[in-house]
Amino acid sequence: QMQLVESGGGLVQAGGSLRLSCAASGHSFAMGWFRQAPGTGREFVAAVSSGGDSPDYADSVKGRFTISKDNDKNTVYLQMNSLKVEDTAVYYCAARFSLVGTYSQARDYGDWGRGTQVTVTS
Repeated sequence: QMQLVESGGGLVQAGGSLRLSCAASGHSFAMGWFRQAPGTGREFVAAVSSGGDSPDYADSVKGRFTISKDNDKNTVYLQMNSLKVEDTAVYYCAARFSLVGTYSQARDYGDWGRGTQVTVTS
């Protein structure tokens, strides 16, 4: 089972930025970011293919968030700009062994990190 370790969460004011990182213990994985706010289900945020291309985003974050992948470091990043209060959630990194494709459904992923808290204040 692959290990995923997220970092970079924290407290930020609305309009600010944060960059999340997820270090993976393996490679050749498509990866994604999901989030879960209290009392809600896990929501897709962004995903990228194993090669680091073909990014996909939830409509709610398009134009504000950018996902990228450094295959030399086996790390995926989520740059979050223009943060809103409604972005507050625990953010999870997920991985799926796949050489092609980008996946936006939580059920497509077999490995998950423990999550990192992002809190945006007004």
